[in-house]
Order: sequence, then structure tokens, then C-alpha cells
Amino acid sequence: MARLGYVTEGGGVADRIRRRRGGRLTPLDGMLLHSPALADGWNSLLGAVRGASTLPADVRELAVLRVAELNGAAYEWTAHEPVAREAGMTDEQLAALRGGDPSALDGRQRAALAYTDAMTEKIAVEQPVFDALAAHFDEQQVVELSVTVAAYNMVSRFLVALEVGRE
Repeated sequence: MARLGYVTEGGGVADRIRRRRGGRLTPLDGMLLHSPALADGWNSLLGAVRGASTLPADVRELAVLRVAELNGAAYEWTAHEPVAREAGMTDEQLAALRGGDPSALDGRQRAALAYTDAMTEKIAVEQPVFDALAAHFDEQQVVELSVTVAAYNMVSRFLVALEVGRE
């Protein structure tokens, strides 16, 4: 059971979230709507991460799922696994994100995985990890991946702390 009840109304903020999500609110949204101002900002940030980035969709979802795995955010994994599959990720690649054989990932995916791990587990990113990432992505994409990893660390920690989706 989630630690707080879900809010199902929220005026204009809830309407904006519904528009981004195709007409529905998720349990995450229902928890965020306890603070409409924060829910609105969250919606804008995550909307940009998901819809306005030049990062390839498979790399974005790799980062989201890896953060979910590292932080024990099962709800986030469940929400994003279908999106990752739509982006072309295979069973073997998804298994690699759970700690399996990384050889199923291509070079850019392995570089993004190492970067995601460093940002999530150590915060500081060592130069060789950064250099490997920069060999595959332009500066805008490096910034977008960094924001994606940071944002989904926020998402996963919020979900886990408030036990969102544990019904």
C-alpha cells in the first residue's frame, strides 16, 4: 500500500498531466498532486526528458531502466519496460540492465550504461567513463543523458520512499 493516498483531482495541473499522458493519471501523478506546484514542474521536466530530447529512445530507456534497477524501483521498471521494447530493446539487452551479460548491448549502449551507473552509484563520473560516452554522443546528447539519469534518480527515489504502486 502506498504511504499516502492518491489525489485524483488537481485542476489545471492534473489536466496538463493528463494531456501529456494521453488522458490518464498514473499512481505517480496521484502522489505528486499532493503538491500541485511540484507536480506541474515535474510534468514539464519529465515531458521534456521524454519528448523533447535528441537522445535515441533506446538509450533514454536504457538509462531509465538501469536507474530503476539500481534503486529498486519496480514500479518504474514495469512502467518503462514496454517503452524500451517499443524502442527496439531485446530480451537480452533488458537482461543486461538487470546485471546480465553486457555483450548484448552495442558500444553506445555500454557507454551509456557505464555513465548511468557512475552517476547513480558514485555521483562523480571518472574521466574514462565520460570519454567513452563522448565518443558516441554529441554535447547536447551528453547533457540530455545526464538530465535523464538525474531525473529518473529523482523519480525512482520518490517512488520507493512513498511506496507508490504497491497496491
